[in-house]
Amino acid sequence: MTQPHWGASTLQGPAGRAAAIATRLADLGARYDAAPVFPAESMRCLASAGLHREFAPVAAGGTSFLDTFSRYRALMDVLRILGRADLSLGRLYEGHVNALALFEWYGSPAQISRLKRDLEHGAFYGVWATEPAPGVTISIDEQGGCVLEGRKSFASGAGGLASALITAQPPAGERRLVIVPANDEARTDLSPWRVRGMRATTSGHYDLTGLRVGESDLLGLPGDYDRDPRFTAGAWRFIAVQLGGIEALLAETRSAMSNGAREDPMQRARFADCVAAARTAYLWVRESARRAARCDENGDESGNMDAPAFVRMARGVVERAAFDVLELCARIVGTRSAMDGERIDKISRDLALYLRQAGPDHARDEAARAWLDRDVWGDGDALW
Repeated sequence: MTQPHWGASTLQGPAGRAAAIATRLADLGARYDAAPVFPAESMRCLASAGLHREFAPVAAGGTSFLDTFSRYRALMDVLRILGRADLSLGRLYEGHVNALALFEWYGSPAQISRLKRDLEHGAFYGVWATEPAPGVTISIDEQGGCVLEGRKSFASGAGGLASALITAQPPAGERRLVIVPANDEARTDLSPWRVRGMRATTSGHYDLTGLRVGESDLLGLPGDYDRDPRFTAGAWRFIAVQLGGIEALLAETRSAMSNGAREDPMQRARFADCVAAARTAYLWVRESARRAARCDENGDESGNMDAPAFVRMARGVVERAAFDVLELCARIVGTRSAMDGERIDKISRDLALYLRQAGPDHARDEAARAWLDRDVWGDGDALW
């Protein structure tokens, strides 16, 4: 396997620590791809590097950054690096930092203290919102307690993560966020997760039926999870991981090009197109992170509704860039790009599946509607 240069000597802070373990994570990712199980050892590497609580609320042991923008820039770099190393791990980590953000925005002091205790033990969280009909509901039993009914699907990290924030529909009103254990093997069904890529995410089903929850398990108010601009703008995180996959594919292709290929003008033209696509994706993701940081800094009532439209458009840009790089790299590398055990094959399989995030066409259409109404880019061309 090609050993990429992760730039650990030039990066500092959380990005530097992620870069320092990235080659190890890439090696572990190949193992977990070959024999798909929850990547426990990779997660321990993240915890040992302190990355599991880096972006937690400060009261829960997270880092106090200079400002919100520097925090998001650091998170973007970590997500990219983990995506380059192993997209499955990047997906799990992205879900974890999503949960950390939800705790910070909506958690009570007692819940933040609970999170701190969990993180001190190296715990990781997920966020599970997808579900088969009729969905997960909160019912009231005869004693007046809350009981969950239903199951989650595409529950990344099911059976391996310590806890998850799940969405559940109460008897009346908007759906709520509920803190639940995520490591109960009896509730875990990984049999539906038979896929070519992203295998180690173990995104199976998790049955919540009969699980009793108390008031302390209800995070925030009804409707908080779906509240914009934060909900839609938060998609910048997973496209940052996808960007890392694009960059990894580009690096592997560069390493695989023989001297003959490098002297072939057709192959060089293809490689140039790969570089342009990858850097275009990078610029859109960076701007998406900047706009999401503005949402976080100003809160939900900031009126900054251009951020969701911008991130929706960025999703399409990253998807298109990824498809272009996938095709061009396969043409440059040839048969080797599809050989079992080759890192370029794993990246290609993972990236192709990861791009299938829910509703890409709808997101693109909503972005187009916004751009027809106004110039969403506006003054957002300012750099970090």
